[in-house]
Amino acid sequence: MNYTITLSNAQQKALEHVAYNPQEWIENAVYNRCRIAIDEIVAAEVERITSDGGEIRGTKDDIVLAAPIKSAKELHDENLAKLLSEKNQEEQ
Repeated sequence: MNYTITLSNAQQKALEHVAYNPQEWIENAVYNRCRIAIDEIVAAEVERITSDGGEIRGTKDDIVLAAPIKSAKELHDENLAKLLSEKNQEEQ
């Protein structure tokens, strides 16, 4: 997966002020956030699977890919729909 961002000249200059190598800094930030999310998902899955009497199999990547989780966008959309539904019910 590849992601591309565009910075203004001011943003680029500001980033270069705080980061020796902006590309490495950006990659490190993203990779570290992914690592944290993987650890959180794996911990939740280990808890869920073992509490159900199941056995953990595969690598961390395998566990994450098999996890029945929703994306942040899916969760956001569901919560927004719920809030709008509740608002509509209050107005009636």
